[in-house]
Amino acid sequence: MLIGIVGKANVGKSTFFRAATLAPAEIGPYPFVTIKPNRAMAYVKIKCPACERGLKCHPGNSPCAGGFRFVPFEVIDVAGLIPGAHEGLGLGNQFLDDLRQADALIHVVDASGATDEKGNQVPVGTRNPKDDIIFLNEEIDFWIQNILIKHFRTRHNQKISANEIAEKLSGMKITKEQILKATAELNYDLAKIREWSDKQFLEFAIALRAKSKPIIIVANKCDIPKARENAEVLKKEMADYSIVPASAESELVLREANEKKIINYIPGESKFEITGNPDEKQERALKFVKEKVLKVLGNTGVQQAINETVLNKLGYIVVFPVEDENKLTDGKGRVLPDAYLLPRGATALDLAYKIHSDIGDKFIGAIDCKTKRKIGKETKLKHGDIIKIITRR
Repeated sequence: MLIGIVGKANVGKSTFFRAATLAPAEIGPYPFVTIKPNRAMAYVKIKCPACERGLKCHPGNSPCAGGFRFVPFEVIDVAGLIPGAHEGLGLGNQFLDDLRQADALIHVVDASGATDEKGNQVPVGTRNPKDDIIFLNEEIDFWIQNILIKHFRTRHNQKISANEIAEKLSGMKITKEQILKATAELNYDLAKIREWSDKQFLEFAIALRAKSKPIIIVANKCDIPKARENAEVLKKEMADYSIVPASAESELVLREANEKKIINYIPGESKFEITGNPDEKQERALKFVKEKVLKVLGNTGVQQAINETVLNKLGYIVVFPVEDENKLTDGKGRVLPDAYLLPRGATALDLAYKIHSDIGDKFIGAIDCKTKRKIGKETKLKHGDIIKIITRR
């Protein structure tokens, strides 16, 4: 799974990326700071089932802190977008190419309205952040429309199938099922795609984008009062969208202070504890975050946006494999060392292959450790399941 962090230039994309991952990324108050895409691991936050049972876990692939497990997945921070990207303006071609493989997009918006359409700084409240949401969607829609027209309008009398379209769009993670659903909803005849109008191609592109690249809106810079005001307006005016008020800069302050052991902070929580000796500058920054962000918003919004994207929008589940169904340990006696993200509808066999191809090949069954019942290879797993895989020797 890959999540793209997108938006126009200078809205806090790279700050969000760093706050979510603590990976290095250049940050600056001007357009096109990000040129080459940054990749790193971010983490979904869920309650640790070992902690809930009073057990001490031994985290392997997924850190545990404060009773929460943080399950990794990959994110990519791409170049900032400007109007006309689908025509190659700015770094548009690179931006669109970089997000081809994304399963979902986190669209970071400057909710304070302090950046113009090209990412230049302007006075707070100058720009309506709603326009940024609309323009990014349109750029992606026009990009998909152009690809469709290029490949399928000029095919003359040749018949075109959903399989063929899916093959051409597979690099964008658009599936045959999504193509068929989109055409059914629009009541379009794929057999006549070469006769479609530009409007029909665009409507088809919009439907495909919605199905293949779901978008979460991060209303960033909500440490500024105008941004908080605009975020509430966006929630009312764009109710069909998932909109998360956030202050990525505040989350980055907290995450870096936690790394330096100045504070104890669990990502996504509403408070932190000072455990070290912050200098005067750090103390001011922490006080600001506490008073102007955490007390007002309840959190910084970064972890909330990540969880909303992966668990709710994409519907992924977290599953814990073990070898001992009674002690919930692996072969080395470690309690719940690993956690895996799996797509909705994943089976016990899918989990086996996720762990290792050899385990999948030798799969003969599994045990649901919560119910102690044996399950088969086609049994669909649930979020939070603890599963023992049984293999032939």
